[in-house]
Amino acid sequence: MAQDGKRERDRAWIMRTYSGHSTAAASNQLYRTNLAKGQTGLSVAFDLPTQTGYDADDPLARGEVGKVGVPISHIGDMRALFDQIPLDQMNTSMTINAPAVWLLSLYIATAEDQGVDPHVLRGTTQNDIIKEYLSRGTHIFPPAASMRLITDLITYTVDEVPKWNPINICSYHLQEAGATPTQELAYALATAIGVLDAVKATGRIPESEFGKVVGRMSFFVNAGIRFVEELCKMRAFVELWDRVARERYGVEDPKQRRFRYGVQVNSLGLTEQQPENNVIRIVLEMLAVTLSKDARARAIQLPAWNEALGLPRPWDQQWSLRTQQILAYETDLLEFADLFKGSEVVEAHTQELVDSAWAEVQEVLKRGGAVEAVESGYIKQKLVESNAERLRAIENGDQIVVGVNKYIESAPSPLTENLDEAILTVDPEVDANQRAALGRWKEERDSAAVDAALAELERVAKSDENMMPASIAAAHAGVTTGEWANLLRKVWGEYRAPTGVAGATVKTAASGAAAQTIERLRNRLHTLEASMGRRPKLLVGKPGLDGHSNGAEQIAIKARDVGFDVVYEGIRVSPEQIVASALEEGVHLIGLSILSGSHLALIPEVVERLRKAGLGDVPVVAGGIIPEADAERLRRGGVAAVYTPKDFELDNIMSDLIDLVDRQHAAE
Repeated sequence: MAQDGKRERDRAWIMRTYSGHSTAAASNQLYRTNLAKGQTGLSVAFDLPTQTGYDADDPLARGEVGKVGVPISHIGDMRALFDQIPLDQMNTSMTINAPAVWLLSLYIATAEDQGVDPHVLRGTTQNDIIKEYLSRGTHIFPPAASMRLITDLITYTVDEVPKWNPINICSYHLQEAGATPTQELAYALATAIGVLDAVKATGRIPESEFGKVVGRMSFFVNAGIRFVEELCKMRAFVELWDRVARERYGVEDPKQRRFRYGVQVNSLGLTEQQPENNVIRIVLEMLAVTLSKDARARAIQLPAWNEALGLPRPWDQQWSLRTQQILAYETDLLEFADLFKGSEVVEAHTQELVDSAWAEVQEVLKRGGAVEAVESGYIKQKLVESNAERLRAIENGDQIVVGVNKYIESAPSPLTENLDEAILTVDPEVDANQRAALGRWKEERDSAAVDAALAELERVAKSDENMMPASIAAAHAGVTTGEWANLLRKVWGEYRAPTGVAGATVKTAASGAAAQTIERLRNRLHTLEASMGRRPKLLVGKPGLDGHSNGAEQIAIKARDVGFDVVYEGIRVSPEQIVASALEEGVHLIGLSILSGSHLALIPEVVERLRKAGLGDVPVVAGGIIPEADAERLRRGGVAAVYTPKDFELDNIMSDLIDLVDRQHAAE
């Protein structure tokens, strides 16, 4: 109690909004506006070409530039991104993984240009490749090379950028991919163990200093709508991380064993139907990571209410920021000790999660560790099965989602009267402008310095030296993101992760209405197969750089379950490859999934290439976060059907797909 009789308040968490779009200059304006509104840290969203190591002028970047984040091709872009933002006063989180070494190098080089000593820089690089293989799909290199980059960044920053969090073990995307609380806990902890074991194996950190490495480890978690269970999950994380740090790594300092985490609440649960309900969901989910002081988040970024519709506008992000500010500054939450200490209910469920998660950690370690469990497909298959179970519960009504499968009657919402204005639309000229700017950059830089920097990078990549110093030098020389990544692709190769679809099993009801529906779908396909002389074949494709494959995986599994012959080759398949597969496999139907906003660029290209290949009669359907105006354009261009997040009933989608094949067969 303070002397004036008022309770002392704890310091509020860092408040961020995950943002970035179009160009570095536009994103810089957004950042400075958000900071002026009371945001206390930055969270940078990079576009998919940047996240996957491509420049804007690469053919694979077509349609993706500036769509889901800001394009950063070189140090000039990074300077523009942080113009008039003093980096020695900022706490910056960067959601970047495969090229994390490169983007941190650009950030350090930009700070040095500002006259800032890297030793004072504060922030976080996500740098968690394991979950990219499992859920988010922005990986580039094979696991061994990826782990090399992770450990290079960690071992460099521990002394050279000591206030930086070099990695965010990211369970957020595991939950987005379907993980249960037990799985989210277990696979995040197994990943952290794998990373720390790899750092120790480098021999670069003396045993007496290893506690410093453990102390800089941070996590980025998810918080879903079951906020009591989520609160218990966070308390379980605290207990289990203390156990790992103390027992496996011998860390004695309690501060270095502290579970340090940031959070974004569950975007997976945001609904396209009655999207105004998402505000309530976001608030409840935030409570899970704030109510318990002993397990409170150190940084929070909230999604916007309309993210199931498209990119949020600045006003939408402001609404999310104000939500945090009201909880932190208007309520008395920060005046009290932990509200749940001694609660029999909370402590009992926390212990249940601790026990189940630790058992699954041991299972992963028994299989060789996190990397091995990724390469074998074990973890991915578990996530795919859990996600299928979640979707089945929603479809059957066992899990109520207000406005989706119950209480669907609604008055018109003034927030969505004009959907074209309810979301942010990226100017289509951004792509061409970024390519042109990149061309000018390459023409005006010192080519000899670039060549020398790339030669040094290649030498270091082929050695066991740390990649950070050579990457920082390359950033100063004007090397581009694509040049850095392509050089390492040449040295280390690329990697395609297991899809988890082949071995996944779906639990279906043995009786009742759901079982009868599945039986009807299977009978229809059997009849169609007899008429066609072969089983109907569906090609599920993920064109472009979008790595969010959960929807495509669930469609593939469901289609296989009802009787389709399914071809699914995973993420990042070009339009040319999709058409080649359609020809080779003799498919009867093609389903394309895009969530990055590049649907108007890539789907028409696939349709046109199919026509030129003589496959114009093969029906094409599309799925993703696609505004109705765009969906209508796609339908006019020859797409047979468009599905969005509101179309959650997979049985209905399967019925539509069977109808399409049936009609096409009848017309032949």
